[in-house]
Amino acid sequence: MTNEDILKALSNVQEPDLGKDLVTLNMVKDIMINGNEVSFTVVLTTPACPMKDMIMNACINAIKLLVNKEAKVTVHFTSNTSTNRMDAKTVLGGVKNIIAVVSGKGGVGKSTVSANLALALGESGAKVGLMDADIYGPSQHIMFGIRGERPMMREVDGKGYIIPIEKFGIKVMSIGLLIDEKQAVVWRGPMVSSAIKQFVSDVDWGELDYLVIDMPPGTGDIHLTIVQNVPVTGVIVVTTPQLVALADAKKGIAMFGQAQLKVPVIGMVENMSYFTPAELPNNKYYIFGKNGGKDLAEEFDIPFLGQIPLVQSIREGGDMGVPIMMSEDAISKKAFIEFSGNAVRGIAMKNAGR
Repeated sequence: MTNEDILKALSNVQEPDLGKDLVTLNMVKDIMINGNEVSFTVVLTTPACPMKDMIMNACINAIKLLVNKEAKVTVHFTSNTSTNRMDAKTVLGGVKNIIAVVSGKGGVGKSTVSANLALALGESGAKVGLMDADIYGPSQHIMFGIRGERPMMREVDGKGYIIPIEKFGIKVMSIGLLIDEKQAVVWRGPMVSSAIKQFVSDVDWGELDYLVIDMPPGTGDIHLTIVQNVPVTGVIVVTTPQLVALADAKKGIAMFGQAQLKVPVIGMVENMSYFTPAELPNNKYYIFGKNGGKDLAEEFDIPFLGQIPLVQSIREGGDMGVPIMMSEDAISKKAFIEFSGNAVRGIAMKNAGR
């Protein structure tokens, strides 16, 4: 076996989402051959790649079929998170991908989805930050169990930067960490926009693969401020199955499709899709209707990223400051992991221009 043999065989293995082979995409590195033993590294577009096992099996089969059926193949994985950001000197220069999580109305679980999306990405090995941009109704400081904590400051070249609080491996920043939560935030639009700009320019986010932004519900000042000041990679729309929520979700999709904004929609996720009681884990009760989000995604020709069940432990975890991704609830964790996997696949494809 030679390096050329291995590369020729692997040129028959396609990256499932990007539609080209691993060799053309320059994803194969560090080939080592010792007798019948061969090892190499595949560089993924994200550490959260849900196709890892499929790619590994395809590589092993290609070498056994095309090079040496007796070969003992070891496939290592590393990642270089894909990004379409070319200039690291721009705002949030150390952040490769910025994901805005939006909803047309409140009460659909957008903050729960944002928190667990960030944790699912982090669990896969990605460096992740979570910005709570819901100034009037912040909740991430509660969901991550950091109520009452205050972020530290750091001075760099004479300018002060806020250091996000790190919890469960995620860098978290919320207005709830800076104000007395007993006080209502009674601010006009310009003050809110100024606060959001500070979250972008005055917070030391460092190097991140993904920054998840938990947006406020609706379509307003904060959305415009974020889109106009931050190079958003794409948005994820959260809805629930019932008609009222779907009608508002349409407005969110329409907003980001406007010519002056033109932010890609990564896809839609349906929260509270069905109720599953803990004592009957295989039962599904469609309390708010069935497949409303899936049908809406098809109507607008955007990817459907998954369904999140309505489970008591998801609510309890958020209230206790331990999101469901940090629990032992296998059903709910599986739903969030599948959703996050579909989301990062969509991001990688958009970064590749597909």
